[in-house]
Amino acid sequence: MANTYNVTEFIFLGLSPSQEVQRVCFMIFLLLYMAIMLGNFLIVLTVMTSRSLRSPMYFFLSHLSFVEICYSSTIAPKLISDLLAERKTISWWDCMTQPFFMHFFGAIEMFMLTVMAYDHYVAICKPLNYTTIMRQQVCMVLVGMAWVGGFVHSLAQILLIFQLPFCGPNVIDHYFCDVLPVIQLACSDTFFIGLLIVANGGTLSVISFVVLLVSYVVILRHLRTRSSEGRRKALSTCGSHITVVVLFFAPCVFIYLRPSTTLPADKMVAVFYTVITPLLNPVIYSLRNAEVKKAMKKLWIRMVKPDEK
Repeated sequence: MANTYNVTEFIFLGLSPSQEVQRVCFMIFLLLYMAIMLGNFLIVLTVMTSRSLRSPMYFFLSHLSFVEICYSSTIAPKLISDLLAERKTISWWDCMTQPFFMHFFGAIEMFMLTVMAYDHYVAICKPLNYTTIMRQQVCMVLVGMAWVGGFVHSLAQILLIFQLPFCGPNVIDHYFCDVLPVIQLACSDTFFIGLLIVANGGTLSVISFVVLLVSYVVILRHLRTRSSEGRRKALSTCGSHITVVVLFFAPCVFIYLRPSTTLPADKMVAVFYTVITPLLNPVIYSLRNAEVKKAMKKLWIRMVKPDEK
């Protein structure tokens, strides 16, 4: 195993060399991160405290929101603090930890989106058997499998990086230790390991996307036999999920499933999937779901007026 680690820290170039731009970005990203925490925590709290949100769909939604909180917290706090720092550094071990947890929680989110698509399929296409198929034990197993799958995927990614020697360049043209920018600093040929990394992420993405696609093709075919009201409600629920899927997969495809090059657009795309997507997900699910909005209103009333029945 090549394990030459002469590099003890890495230096980020960050989002912009301009101090003025960095100060503005600090305020923007601080507010966005606070909104991510608040929005996703509100969904978790609403599902946990609302009797009307006891179905598997909301159980999965609360877990997705929890994962979003963890996912954002792997990158955003360091990004925000670095925006006010003159020298943006990170230790070698911390630089390995960042992509591990980013891919860990990112893969869990991908699996959770796939599980939610299956849940929608059962609810719409097999409504009479829904409670039997999606019983609590099954839901817990599916969530557990998502966490195990995320761990295996992330561990494979980081073990591949550990094979590389880092003995010279330590400047990363990024604002966090993403996998592809890091391996470009290795002191050996990274083609094969880079190929394995892309194959690992690509296989996971393709399998998840195919399952999602098949689920919604079957759902759309089944909806042709539904009443207009039933079709409208089902499409509203599925529409929120499809929107989140597109927001999640599109940036990942741009970053990981193309030739490895350094593009200025990479940072902006990374901002989208590390900050913007976790911010939009609770908004999409809450605004397009009447049950969630109703439960949130009840929660707000209980918090503001605890004595009100």
